[in-house]
Amino acid sequence: MKQYKLLTPGPLTTTSSVKAKMQVDHCTWDDDYKSITRWIREQLLALAQCDANQYSSVLMQGSGTFGVESAVSSLINPDSKALVLHNGVYGKRIVTMLKYAKRDYVEYGEDYKNTFDLDKVREYLDQDDAITHVIVVHSETTTGMLNDVEAIGKLTHEYNKTFIVDAMSSFGGIPMAVQDWHIDCLISSANKCIQGVPGFSFIIAKRDLLEASKGQATTLSLDLYDQWQELEKDNKWRFTSPTHVVLAFAQAIQELHDEGGIEARYQRYKHNNQLMRQELAKCGIRAYIDESLQSPFITTFMFPDHVPFNFKDMYEYIKARGFVIYPGKLTDADTFRLGNIGEIYEEDVRNVTHHIASYIKELQDAK
Repeated sequence: MKQYKLLTPGPLTTTSSVKAKMQVDHCTWDDDYKSITRWIREQLLALAQCDANQYSSVLMQGSGTFGVESAVSSLINPDSKALVLHNGVYGKRIVTMLKYAKRDYVEYGEDYKNTFDLDKVREYLDQDDAITHVIVVHSETTTGMLNDVEAIGKLTHEYNKTFIVDAMSSFGGIPMAVQDWHIDCLISSANKCIQGVPGFSFIIAKRDLLEASKGQATTLSLDLYDQWQELEKDNKWRFTSPTHVVLAFAQAIQELHDEGGIEARYQRYKHNNQLMRQELAKCGIRAYIDESLQSPFITTFMFPDHVPFNFKDMYEYIKARGFVIYPGKLTDADTFRLGNIGEIYEEDVRNVTHHIASYIKELQDAK
């Protein structure tokens, strides 16, 4: 089977050493395996810059969406009301989760090109005392927007609201002081910036918040409190855990440390992202959002209008040369997306942008 470099927001290109760890079979009841689970949970708190006496980490089977729904449906009780800030598809998905869980909410939506106005957030909090939780996506994968969760966290703390952050596409790839930023609950996934493989998500939350969630979950399998209690007892998952994925994730954490930690990885991602934008601009392909709002993880690009561009044709052209990219997620504009997380380096960015430029040139020459 041909190997491709995945310029996607996750699953992503992993190292051979991460993949190699999945060649070992493990029993979920084995003490050695449970010690790996314990180590991962401890490492996640350290990466999040959290005090282990105040925060805990919970591993949850399933994709990132499973983790977000577990947190939302377990931590928000029927007497609460959430303010959901959304400027992309994944923020809107949280609204859908709240509908399914039959939880009260209000929405503050922005155009996908814009981030949130803190004065408007303050207005919502001033005008509605019933709001108990504020929820936002840190890096909105729809566009590549990076929302200022530090500033939003400061505001929610001022109003004494519980702050939940979907950091699916950002945690591990950009420094985040979760405790100092007043984030009460953060959710991410194994197959994102820590560069593991798909199979589980994780929730980092305040212990008192987890304690208060007892009996609030709307589903059995996504009951965050029960999952946490089982892990707290002896680091055993309630139901069958993705053992091979867990072993790969432990290796991925070690490789994050070996690279120099989150700051070093952030600098790599940031450099590659800036290079990608610069190189594609040379052939007439512009980014959808302003660079000042751009995350270093994934970028949405507009279809060029100076050539008869066809995304599917370009996709196959790039794939034949060893790279897989992502279609756009917008309904009001023709776009495609390029991710630069995972084992992606400057050489890869230069190669893929060279191939895209060559494709555009072929279209120009054919006119």
